[in-house]
Amino acid sequence: MNSELFEALDLLQKEKGIPKDYMIEKIKAAIIAAIKRDQGISAENVKAEINPETNTMRFYTVKEVVEEVENPQTQISLEQAKAISRRNKLGSIIELNIETKNFGRIAAKIGKNVIIQAINEAINGSLVQEFEGKQNEILTAVVNQVDRTNGIVSLQIDRHELMLKPNEQIPGERFNEGDRIKVYVDKIKERENQKGNSYEVVVSRSHPGLVRRLFELEVPEIAQGTVEIMSIAREAGSRTKISVMSTDPDVDPIGACIGARRSRIERILSELKNEKIDIIRYSDDPAKYIAEALSPAKITDVEVDVENKACRAIVPSDQLSLAIGREGQNARLSAKLTGWKIDIKSVD
Repeated sequence: MNSELFEALDLLQKEKGIPKDYMIEKIKAAIIAAIKRDQGISAENVKAEINPETNTMRFYTVKEVVEEVENPQTQISLEQAKAISRRNKLGSIIELNIETKNFGRIAAKIGKNVIIQAINEAINGSLVQEFEGKQNEILTAVVNQVDRTNGIVSLQIDRHELMLKPNEQIPGERFNEGDRIKVYVDKIKERENQKGNSYEVVVSRSHPGLVRRLFELEVPEIAQGTVEIMSIAREAGSRTKISVMSTDPDVDPIGACIGARRSRIERILSELKNEKIDIIRYSDDPAKYIAEALSPAKITDVEVDVENKACRAIVPSDQLSLAIGREGQNARLSAKLTGWKIDIKSVD
């Protein structure tokens, strides 16, 4: 094993925090496995010494000198032992170096592969440890790079580089290197590949959870539990509907979310690039809740079918297009928010 490999182990310990002794044990195990495969020597009979001080390594077997060899893995004949050293005698325990063709090259290659694997394991372990407790949270990230060909944005969060994929971005949003943005930590996803399992931290700006957490951060009444978020329906970059209720009759949930002089909602809108947000008053009465959800349209009546969780919303003819919304968006978001199938009908 050459000095370059030991230098790599030193660097790995310094930059990734992977102990050098741990890596040496991993390399030992990998080389022993290669010896077993190539020379047919059982792993139990292979001994290893790796000295980082002298940048040397030695692999050998231990055999007993016997009159008649019954197990070549652990025994050697007196004649063979005498050929090695005249001092050997029956009962002597001798060490036999394992020599293989191109051993140095093989060891270096194995060492490199083990280091790469260890780095991947360290990164994966660090990712899981760092972000496992941060799922469903908002973190601030710095834009490292924007790939204009595939739309993937490279983000830096502490020591980790994460990818913000196009489907997790707000449509129409543009990023530049050095931008500081807020992202929602959706989940840690395990992936299988030829090099073993790896982990990906999925971060998002299009997830409804981003809106929820922004409201929780900006509205103290939500953080304290006085105002509760009941449901969110979102089409990122265009419109979001959020339903809220108050556990305190003296606190208006909608007013709390908007804030004095719209201060709270404006900060949220700014972070969402002025995505439209409808704040809906939640009600246990399905008809009332659905009518609220369809705002800003004025609803005349809501006929509910509780068994099928479906309803018919009656609107004046001049409110029909508003209730349905552009390309059906208002009706679609209202249905998603309430969990009810909504059929909108107009009356003259």
